[in-house]
Amino acid sequence: MDPYLAMSEQSKPAPLPLPVALSNAKATYTSGGGVCLVTLTNPPANGYSHEMMCDLDQAILRARFDSEVQVIVIAGAGEKFFCAGADISMLDEVTPEFKYAFCLHANETLLRLEHTPKLVIAALGGHCVGGGLEVALGCDLRIARRGSGKCGLPEVTLGVLPGTGGTQRLARILGKSRAIRAMASGELFDYERALEMGIVDELYDAESDAEFMDSVLDYARSYCTPAKAALAVGNIKRAVQSGLEVSLESGLALERELQAKLFTSEDAQEGIRSFVEKRKPTFKGK
Repeated sequence: MDPYLAMSEQSKPAPLPLPVALSNAKATYTSGGGVCLVTLTNPPANGYSHEMMCDLDQAILRARFDSEVQVIVIAGAGEKFFCAGADISMLDEVTPEFKYAFCLHANETLLRLEHTPKLVIAALGGHCVGGGLEVALGCDLRIARRGSGKCGLPEVTLGVLPGTGGTQRLARILGKSRAIRAMASGELFDYERALEMGIVDELYDAESDAEFMDSVLDYARSYCTPAKAALAVGNIKRAVQSGLEVSLESGLALERELQAKLFTSEDAQEGIRSFVEKRKPTFKGK
């Protein structure tokens, strides 16, 4: 799809401000125009440590509490890697007790990402393997740069399993047997194959990582006000992410409560009124 489609009648937005390093300097944060960009920064492969996960957690909470942020984009620094997963040298040095706490915090961080009522997009430029793919699976949508790398969960080659949600989230996308086969084999997939499997949602052609990120950010803005009712987008996410984990009856109850909340919003009134008046709506995110 054309990432500029929803912006065809709007002027090109201003670029994002310069990114600011978070507490541990393992991720950066910048926001503007309804979108915040969180970039994982740990060269050469953006492998994540406890420090990086703390920075990601900090970024998620910052975006959640920022009423100006409507869509979150997560990317990796550089052309070659979104994220190569956990820093293996770090895991080699720490105790089993630390590893358990490390995995628990990573689980909590990605759950916080899923529970945040704002759309989250993973921008996959370069390889996205192991824990890197697990981070991406915790996002709502995954957009990859064609030909830039491979993805997969090869933890079995280290004698362990994908321990940052991979066994659960991949199975929910692929189904049990295909997920087991993918993880037990440790196979890596190019992004074209990942698109066919449903691991990736979109493939973009781009001459450079900068061009790719421009396209992803433009796509992210298509979910923002005034063109889109961002409050409704966020509650659609909540209904799906939480509803699929409970019974149908409970999921329908959640859907009704979220709908009731939206019916009281200014955007719902604007959307219904603009439809009756046969004009384009102008949403405010309220």
